[in-house]
Amino acid sequence: MPAIRREVIIIVHTDVQSFAVANLLRRPAPVEVGGFVVGIDPTTTSPYVNYATPVPGAEPTDRDVSSLIAAFRERGLKPRLEFAPDAAPAVEPALSRAGFTTEAVHEYMVCTPATLALPAAVTFRVEVPDSDEDYTAIDTALSEAFGGEFPPSPEGAARMRRTQQNGGAVRFVRGAEGDCAGAALCSAPAAGTAEVAGVGTRPAYRGRGIAAAITAALAETTFAAGASSVWLEYGGEGSRRVYERVGFRPRGTRLYLTLEG
Repeated sequence: MPAIRREVIIIVHTDVQSFAVANLLRRPAPVEVGGFVVGIDPTTTSPYVNYATPVPGAEPTDRDVSSLIAAFRERGLKPRLEFAPDAAPAVEPALSRAGFTTEAVHEYMVCTPATLALPAAVTFRVEVPDSDEDYTAIDTALSEAFGGEFPPSPEGAARMRRTQQNGGAVRFVRGAEGDCAGAALCSAPAAGTAEVAGVGTRPAYRGRGIAAAITAALAETTFAAGASSVWLEYGGEGSRRVYERVGFRPRGTRLYLTLEG
């Protein structure tokens, strides 16, 4: 009897990584070097805003990595990357040789129009901010939601306003005093997808379905703008269940690497 040949087909999704590249190219002063894009925003030195990502399939040499590091050092910035390793498997080994270490590994989830499930019977309204006061309240509420890890600032509020003005979306729910109970934002679509980020609810308002309603509203808005999917990262089992309820499904991981010193 002839041997049966079995082939294993591995599907590598590159849409999220292609989005990461396109999104960083939208920064005010992006730099392309050695198969990487460094997203530079001169208004801040935050490594969570100024970081790099590889193009899908990149196979950087040690010289390429040295040039990447130099691009950060010349601007007084910490070398840092965020990317989906499955889309560029040669990148992590090359960075490790140069001394980069793992800051975090985050799982991400994807929602499509076919899987989106809008919450029913909510008792609040998801709104679009339309004033400086709204954006300031959102920035303040998200800082509280994330334990003060990112202090509120005029620059943070301005970045959210630019997100809304430049084709993305910001949504929030008002609190009892007319302030912000919870909020999130979604980037402008690129490469057919968009990222939902900063989903947060102030502690006093948790457990009421606010995060789910805002996330679903952002996905619905982004699909109406022409995206075929939206994606996000989650920070724990509780948030994962929230996102699953509105139609997000696990897809892969994203790797965060930094070079200290």
